Amino acid sequence: MTFGEKVVEFNRNLKYTGTLPKDFQVMNPFLDNPETLVVMQQFYEKFYHDHRGRKFIIGINPSRHGAGVTGVPFTDTKRLENACGIKMESARTHEVSSVFIYDMIEAFGGAEQFYSEFYINSPFPLAITRHTKNGIYLNANYYDDKKLFGCVEDFMVESLKKHIDLGLDTSEVFVLGVKNAAFLKKINDREKLFGKMTVLEHPRYIQQYKSKEKELYIDKYLIALNKK
Repeated sequence: MTFGEKVVEFNRNLKYTGTLPKDFQVMNPFLDNPETLVVMQQFYEKFYHDHRGRKFIIGINPSRHGAGVTGVPFTDTKRLENACGIKMESARTHEVSSVFIYDMIEAFGGAEQFYSEFYINSPFPLAITRHTKNGIYLNANYYDDKKLFGCVEDFMVESLKKHIDLGLDTSEVFVLGVKNAAFLKKINDREKLFGKMTVLEHPRYIQQYKSKEKELYIDKYLIALNKK
């Protein structure tokens, strides 16, 4: 199987059947929207139709407007169409983190070059939302609640092991988000999954709080990913 076919198989079989604390829920785009499976498969057939290994970039968990819709990490429907050439008919989303990631990918040399070297996913590869007092659901991170992390930790470890089995280079991984890195370090100290863990600021943090310094952060990413 090609790298891409392995990813598609992983996603097709992705289900979370564990418990969750009150007010939290898991979104599985591969079950919720038939077109998600279609565009996800098109993406991995286009950019991962080979047997090359990749370096691993590790997010937190998908956004409900990014991979929670497209099935492709850090990729909203706008970037999926404009940068990757894959149009999604059933949804139209804009996701803040996706803007930074694809600006960085463009600086790297474009989607084809970037995805030939890197694979992005998350230790908890499905979107998590939290029900607020106002009756709406907002994005949640796996580490936002101690009970939540306790519920999903074993699933995260198994997911990371399955990602590694796709053919990833584990000598150095790139972790997005300082708090994410702290939790992953504890897991890695116990499970010995990765060698060096290089920590980068999370794209959402950069877009939301450091947008004036965006080019500096893009340079920081490129240096870390050995492109400069």
